[in-house]
Amino acid sequence: MSEWWQRNIIEPRKLALLLCCAAFVVTFATTRTITRLIRSGRGPFKDNVSSSGLHVHHAVPGLILLVVGAILAIGAPPAPPWREIAGVLVGVGASPVLDEFALILHLDDVYWSAEGRVSVEMISLATAAMGFVLVGAVPFGVNDVGGAELTFRGGALVTMVVNVALVVVAVMKGKYKLALIGAFVPVVSALAAIRLARPKSRWARRYGEVELARATERAARFDARWDPIGDRLADLVAGRMEGPPAS
Repeated sequence: MSEWWQRNIIEPRKLALLLCCAAFVVTFATTRTITRLIRSGRGPFKDNVSSSGLHVHHAVPGLILLVVGAILAIGAPPAPPWREIAGVLVGVGASPVLDEFALILHLDDVYWSAEGRVSVEMISLATAAMGFVLVGAVPFGVNDVGGAELTFRGGALVTMVVNVALVVVAVMKGKYKLALIGAFVPVVSALAAIRLARPKSRWARRYGEVELARATERAARFDARWDPIGDRLADLVAGRMEGPPAS
């Protein structure tokens, strides 16, 4: 275990990113727990709104921590533990900022509205991006690689390049969620890339009337089957939103 940790975390300098990812996820879980308690009128934070009417959204302290962490990352000495401290600050700061991404996007308090679901999607995207870098094979930057491991890392590099291309095609076809899953599971990105595009995607602009009609029908069936499941998962993670998702 110690040898694996050294070769896959320490030597590729992934410790700061690992701490950043862990801090990001823990902060999001803590933030959503507190906001749900506030919403239900329970817990020590239920009376957090002052008589002055000023409500400081948690994106504000998050932005401060994010800036401090970024400055520390580029300005502090490269020796430990500065990069690791910066990683934790960036993770803790970025989480509440992205948790209120919908509020920043709409310049309105849509935290619990249907439009607020985009914040959960941004959190998922950021977590997936960090997780992909952490669990992905590192073909370069590790010393004393040879034999079977060199072959494995070379194959992993080719697989990653091909999969990135498939993910890009899936995004152009408007299949954003499948593209996100496909970043981890190449089979999913391949299926998303070869199947019909979403009718309003950039890829669908080249379709004729017949293909566009098929794409529209298939998208409607897919949404009717899977959207309710996605909505329930989002409500489970982030709390129930008010009203149906925005179309």
